[in-house]
This record gives sequence, C-alpha cells and structure tokens, in this order.
Amino acid sequence: FPTDKGRFRIATLDEELEMIQWLNRATGRTVGIYPEIKRPAWHRAEGIDLGKRLLQVLDEHGYRQRAHAAFVQCFDADELTRLREDLGCDLKLIQLIGENAWGESDTDYDALRTRKGLERLAGIVDGIGPWVEQLYTPGKSGRPKSTGLAGEAGKLGLEVHPYTFRADDLAPGFHSFAEMVGWFARGLTVDGLFTDFPDLARQALERSHASNGT
Repeated sequence: FPTDKGRFRIATLDEELEMIQWLNRATGRTVGIYPEIKRPAWHRAEGIDLGKRLLQVLDEHGYRQRAHAAFVQCFDADELTRLREDLGCDLKLIQLIGENAWGESDTDYDALRTRKGLERLAGIVDGIGPWVEQLYTPGKSGRPKSTGLAGEAGKLGLEVHPYTFRADDLAPGFHSFAEMVGWFARGLTVDGLFTDFPDLARQALERSHASNGT
C-alpha cells in the first residue's frame, strides 16, 4: 500500500471482538472465537495476569458459558486448571499439546498424551489441540496410521483440534493438502483443525464429505 494511504494498526482484543460480533449481526452467522493465552507463567512473573484479563474482556463481550461460541486455548496445563478452578471459567478450554523440547511451558506433554494424562485433562478441559504429527505415523506401507491419541481422547469425551495444516508445508507422508485434510477428517474424525489456508481446508472437507455421501 502507498505509505500515505490508510491507517493500519494492530487491533486490540476488544476491537477484534467488536468486529466479529458486528459481522455476525450483519450476516446472520455465528462465527466463534479461539483466543490463546501465551506463556502465562512468564507474564505473571512480569506482573501481567493474562488469563484473568482475558476472562474479563471475554465476559465484557458476553462470552461466559460453554454454550457460547468461544474456546480458550493454552499450552500451560497449570494455567488451564487455574482458569477452571480458581477463576471460575465456564468457557470451553483446550489443552494445546506440544513437544517437551519446544520449551512452551513446564507442562510434561509426554505425560499428557498417556491414558492417565488424558483422564486428568478430561476433568479440567473440553478438548486437546495436539501437534498434527502426534496423531499419526506414516506406516510401513507409506499409508498414515493413527497413534491412538485421537481415539483415546474421544473415548473420554475430549474434542480433538490438531494444528497446523499447511498447504505449503505438508505433514510427512501426505502428497497433497486435500489428502492430508481428508485423511484426518475421515480416518481420525477430528472435531476441528487449525490451518493457515481456511479456503483450501473447507474445499477439502466438502470434497471429503461428498465422497462419503454425507
């Protein structure tokens, strides 16, 4: 854009929520929100309680209950427990699951992926957001094979929202974005997914449903 045209600023959370709710009213649709609390322990050490502040802002915009179109996600398991038990959060909570080597938090993600870990999570959160490569292995024949994580989570009533589906960086073992999205939708029946290519993901999901007659 020409440097002297327009004013492009970083939107605040309040402004984003106002925009989404205005668009919902204008279109008659119900588009939800999915904020993430980033490194809450570090921020609290710096004097900023992100979790508490987020809940305050969401409450001001009418997001308070599980029935509302909102998920709150975080890599820090202690923070999600704090939101639910100490701050009385009734919104849908999602435990993001990374790799311990990433250093996202003090949470032991290997332990969370065990049956015992998932059972503990089921008492706090509504679902998990695992890294896409934690849900499958390419398999000896080259065909994807489930690790069992999605199935175990589903048995405990946890939703599964893997991340991140990228058309420009396919997960190992897949030859196209449509193939990758289709396999997770049909083979694992995930409940949702994160992607930087929502238009392509929607097209892939529609084709997958059409091929199954649904």
